[in-house]
Amino acid sequence: MKITDILTFGKPMLSMEVFPPKTQDAYSKIESAVNEIAALEPSFMSVTYGAGGGTSEFTASIARDIQKNHGVTALAHLSCISSDKDDIIAQINHLKKYGIENILALRGDLPAGASYDEKRELCYAYQLVQIIKENGDFCVGGACYPEAHPESENYRSDIAHLKHKVDAGCDFLTTQMFFDNDILYNFLYRAREAGIAVPIIAGIMPVTNAKQIKRIVSISGNTLPPKFLRIVDRYGDDPAAMKQAGIAFACEQIIDLYANGINAVHLYTMNSPDVAAKIKSNISEIIK
Repeated sequence: MKITDILTFGKPMLSMEVFPPKTQDAYSKIESAVNEIAALEPSFMSVTYGAGGGTSEFTASIARDIQKNHGVTALAHLSCISSDKDDIIAQINHLKKYGIENILALRGDLPAGASYDEKRELCYAYQLVQIIKENGDFCVGGACYPEAHPESENYRSDIAHLKHKVDAGCDFLTTQMFFDNDILYNFLYRAREAGIAVPIIAGIMPVTNAKQIKRIVSISGNTLPPKFLRIVDRYGDDPAAMKQAGIAFACEQIIDLYANGINAVHLYTMNSPDVAAKIKSNISEIIK
């Protein structure tokens, strides 16, 4: 099933993201976590793609197994920054062979030590979107950033680039994590005002340990609202309490989104079945 069809159901939905192992040795452990998350019957599951395409085969095989073994629609991530067009087409055909109908098109991150070069054959996500659309009947998603992409000059230019990506063929968008729902609501207003009419799925990251905060801020520069910071200050040194508080904060965000008419929420699970299960249980009556 295509993601766009799922998004037309008109009721609150909860999808979940998992990531593949970096090496074959870790495959069975990751596979077990993925299977537990799939057993929660999310609306769909996305499978990430490592920097430089290092996990491409694992991404494809996990996406295939999610659909084949659990009957859950899979969304395979695909990035282009370290690939040429022929390699991308080969990856697309591979996903097609596995029965994958949905691809999240990303520019992607360069491998460690590599430098960005605009002379590369593929430098931007919109180019990848075009190639996917030309090489199969896929539902194509794209990423968006409620607080603007870290490399954008300002909000206006970020929205302009996003519009370009949508015009290239994106069927839906999924947001980067955010911790203040008002930031998302303001972003949605700007996006709609710019003529971006495709569905936008809200991405939520449950922060269950204090170490995650430093990594989140260093990578994406997210705004952390005072309410969230107070939680970290109070419970950051108590792992069990921080986990419980982080789950509660994520649930509160999700409930507020649903209450304000944002029916599509995507949970960045970090391959933690227990966290994903607790969140789904806490909102079970809302999404039934």
